[in-house]
Amino acid sequence: MTLLATWTGRRRSGAGALPRLGARRLPSAKWAIRRTPEATNVRRMESRPIRRIGLVVHPRREIGDALDALTAWCAAHGAELVQVPAQGQERAVAEPGDPASCDLIVALGGDGTTLAAVRTGAEAGRPVLGAACGSLGALTTVPAEELAMALDRVEAGDWLPRKLPTLIVRHEDAKRTAVNDLVVVRQGAGQVSVSVRIDDELFTRFAGDGFVIGTPLGSSAYTLAAGGPLLAPRTLGMVFTPLAPHGGFIPPLVTAPDGRLDVEIDPGHGGARLELDGQIGDLLEPLALSAVSVTLAPGHGTLVSLGDDEPMIAGLRRRRIIIDSPRILARDDREAAEPV
Repeated sequence: MTLLATWTGRRRSGAGALPRLGARRLPSAKWAIRRTPEATNVRRMESRPIRRIGLVVHPRREIGDALDALTAWCAAHGAELVQVPAQGQERAVAEPGDPASCDLIVALGGDGTTLAAVRTGAEAGRPVLGAACGSLGALTTVPAEELAMALDRVEAGDWLPRKLPTLIVRHEDAKRTAVNDLVVVRQGAGQVSVSVRIDDELFTRFAGDGFVIGTPLGSSAYTLAAGGPLLAPRTLGMVFTPLAPHGGFIPPLVTAPDGRLDVEIDPGHGGARLELDGQIGDLLEPLALSAVSVTLAPGHGTLVSLGDDEPMIAGLRRRRIIIDSPRILARDDREAAEPV
């Protein structure tokens, strides 16, 4: 499928002139995604009936209309609706079911709900369709009002798998996954001390608030907020970012796609907590030494794409996570006020 991303901003007048930095409205222009004629109504996956849908829901957000639409679609198509287990999900809206017995996992909520659903779906090898009950985020496929249309397209095979690299986290005797990031952060007073090795080579030792290890997708979340790098689309690797290190020089580190990070952790007198995609996975007891080993599994999780996904960086600009400098924005305002 071919997607053309075009700027909707106006260009300054002048025959054949290229827009300069600060050209009218360019920095704040929005992306318009349109399909080329050859990409319309192209069947991408095998058409097969959906017999059972697994459901993951937001713990508090209003999902009534979306749930009604999903229930009605299942009734009209002879599909069973069950609720599958997901981390942080305590709200029960359907009978429990096994994700491995489902044809599709549907998440009703936002990006956090979709993250939880992707982890559940990845373990069972099932794709996830995220429906946004609120603003459209980076992971949800459609707004809630378009859920029935999206299900029709999935059943018809008119969709694409969007593969998501996933962290494989080994801590003590457990193996867990994270789609966005692993975070180890101090639980109370004091500092966390860590020793970090990349592919068996010592990278750094420091004391501070903790650290973040992010996926390419997660590089736009906690990693970015902590001052780590944003990985461009199609970049594969993990990002290690320290949290408030006390002295020293500890730059963020981007690993190779097949790299391995081994981190020894001293949680100090206050203890620490280990979080996976924002959910607490373990509490590290004070002064109890611990260790994690982290690798990246390319394509471990699968999201349903209908072929008109917003480019990642355009989405970050739309949500004002990336914002141009005030000097450039002030120039835009001046030029917008000028007569055309």
